[in-house]
Amino acid sequence: MVTPKLSTRPNNFEASQVLQDAGIHPLLSRLWAARGVSDPNETRLAWGALIPPGQLTHVQHAAQVLADAIQARKKLLIVADYDCDGATACAVGLRALRSMGAIVDFLVPNRFETGYGLSPAVVELAVQHTTGKPDMLITVDNGIASVDGVEAALQAGMDVVITDHHLPGDTLPRALAIVNPNQPGCGFPSKNLAGVGVIFYLMLALRAELRQRGVYAADGGPRLDNLADLVALGTVADVVKLDANNRLLVTQGLQKMRTGRMQAGVRALFAVAGREPRQASCFDLGFALGPRINAAGRLADMSLGINCLTTDDEGIALDLARQLETMNQERRGIEATMREEALAAIQTSQPSIAASVCVYHPEWHQGVVGLVASRLKETYWRPTLAFARSDDGELRGSGRSIPDVHLRDVLDLVSKRHPGVILKFGGHAMAAGLTLREDAYEMFIKAFDDAVREMSGKASFDPVIETDGSLETGYANAEVASLLQQQVWGAGFPAPIFRDIFHVRQQRLLKEKHLKLSLERGHQRFDAIWFNHADMLPEHADIAYRLDLNVWNGITSAQLIVEYACAPQD
Repeated sequence: MVTPKLSTRPNNFEASQVLQDAGIHPLLSRLWAARGVSDPNETRLAWGALIPPGQLTHVQHAAQVLADAIQARKKLLIVADYDCDGATACAVGLRALRSMGAIVDFLVPNRFETGYGLSPAVVELAVQHTTGKPDMLITVDNGIASVDGVEAALQAGMDVVITDHHLPGDTLPRALAIVNPNQPGCGFPSKNLAGVGVIFYLMLALRAELRQRGVYAADGGPRLDNLADLVALGTVADVVKLDANNRLLVTQGLQKMRTGRMQAGVRALFAVAGREPRQASCFDLGFALGPRINAAGRLADMSLGINCLTTDDEGIALDLARQLETMNQERRGIEATMREEALAAIQTSQPSIAASVCVYHPEWHQGVVGLVASRLKETYWRPTLAFARSDDGELRGSGRSIPDVHLRDVLDLVSKRHPGVILKFGGHAMAAGLTLREDAYEMFIKAFDDAVREMSGKASFDPVIETDGSLETGYANAEVASLLQQQVWGAGFPAPIFRDIFHVRQQRLLKEKHLKLSLERGHQRFDAIWFNHADMLPEHADIAYRLDLNVWNGITSAQLIVEYACAPQD
């Protein structure tokens, strides 16, 4: 296990003062300013502050195309992706389009049979769809790279509208319209929309188009804000950067959940996860609800997750959520076995740890290799790829990276230097997927490691825990812990971690693996816990921690969750 370094995020006193002068809590002003917020308008989280849909390239054209299709009673088919972002995006598209009178169904590719995105194989499935051949395909959370798939659709007599957020390749597909903030020439200020955010924006534009055509009154039509819970879930689960616009979308979704106004499937997922919607947080979405939806795409068919999110029947939703819960338990078991095998292989130097880590086992489950890569990345703090063998004898790999290494760019360099080794790849800075020839695996390991060293300039990496410095003693209480918990934190806008030196008054082990602590700073005493850490601390310790709430016997108090601790440095 690598030892992290502690650093302190620089304060921006000027921006902090501007926020404080606008009436924002002094601690939140300091934390937000340190994360790049300098304008009080960036903290406005009401719908009125949303970036207008019209700024998305092609969105108005796409809305007109869809409005024409609805009025002509054409058959629409949504082609989704098999992760939580894809499932929520599909649910938003289905619910919104049906509420606006569209004839629409969905198709989600199977990870193991047709792979990712709108491929020619998926187009064949669309042509044979149970509701009959569609007139138009609408992609959600995929499609920007589907040049061949769109051509196949056109040849089969189907139009295509693409909604996606992934980075485009050198050639764009010949779709009727492409709505993607990351396509060339799009001036949309937030490049960080998730797939669910993009389709939500298109649905807002479609409603505006139908209002303009007189289908609805100027302020009429379906209440699309009722889909905010789905938008929030997909946005958080896809780990996109939580810029001001995404924080607004997630805040609105969390508010719906906390007031009990959510889809039946979202409520059922909270129930099977044992979480309380009234206290809904980004943590719940990213670590409780998201993985249960993702389990369907990893082990079986994401249709199960989409059906859970689109039914209005509470009983059916609960039954589907229970099936997802069972799958998630199975996924955990498979992942644990694979992780142990991977760690054992590494510890016997097969392979050795270099600037990167690659692991492969022919019997592994290809739907779970990404999770294994994620765990090993945390253990060794290296860019990590895990591979399984597919039915056609190729190796399917999934990777996770660290801030120093842009994973997709590294794979791009390998593919250019060693043509034919990587059959296909895609992804972004922190996560990517790829397919290899099995006989090229050994060559790939070396090529990948060389590319990591070249692009990062490093042969080893140290994890850094970035803190917000000392927590002012007056704020170390349950009221402030509750205030922090209600805010939106996540990718690109990390939850606050504070750092102080404490006197360790008492310490003991819980269940032989968690360190329970009584800490003192000044005249304040704190209960604290360091999960999955069994080594005792010195009498005085430099501790990085999160301020959390602990409810015991009906009494709520502040508790510190230790992220890392060491002896104070002189």
